[in-house]
Amino acid sequence: MLDRICIAGLRVRGNHGVFPEERATGQDFVVDALLWLDTAPAAASDDLSLTADYAALTSRLAEIVAGPPVALIETLAGQLVAACLADPVVREAEITVHKPQAPVSADLADISVTIRRSRT
Repeated sequence: MLDRICIAGLRVRGNHGVFPEERATGQDFVVDALLWLDTAPAAASDDLSLTADYAALTSRLAEIVAGPPVALIETLAGQLVAACLADPVVREAEITVHKPQAPVSADLADISVTIRRSRT
């Protein structure tokens, strides 16, 4: 059975979107990341190198969101989950990208995409 690390509510300004105004002015994106891994070796030894360094990963996720724009949050979520799985101790990752200011005509709180990937 795997353990889970959760990074919740990472808010980063990005310029992602289909419409030119989204790319020009940007908006806030909120990212939640769930990581599945075996934390037993790190817990037994109290050694950060044996687990996911969530501080470093949080910085990497923020860099991706603030980085080059993509049209779809599905694409952004794919880039983020790939960054999580780049850590060799992470066996599975789930990313939710929230786009609370999505340009839609309905009154809503949020639009989000969630993807989950595992090592093959």
